[in-house]
Amino acid sequence: MPLLEVIQTRQVSASIRLTDSTATQVDQYAAFIHASADDVVEQALAYVFSKDRDFQDFLKTPQAKQASSTLRIRRAPATDAAEPPAKKPVSAASSPAQAPAFVAGSKA
Repeated sequence: MPLLEVIQTRQVSASIRLTDSTATQVDQYAAFIHASADDVVEQALAYVFSKDRDFQDFLKTPQAKQASSTLRIRRAPATDAAEPPAKKPVSAASSPAQAPAFVAGSKA
């Protein structure tokens, strides 16, 4: 049974680096839950953030608001931002597997 449930929301594009083994496992987990690699990374991070009590405490401090941005976010054109996000849940019982999305460090 998958640990992650993927729900489509408004997203930004960002560039990250992963080890080869992590990128492979992201692709494998995406195939396992019939979702994209992007969805796996998003939901895995959301899961960790919500379960880490020390991080939740940190978010309540002034230091959290002053954290510098190190994630390389690619800005979408203005026309994409006006488009409403799709809110379609994705589960193992959904449509056939999607092709895995590109993940930095994966062998495409």
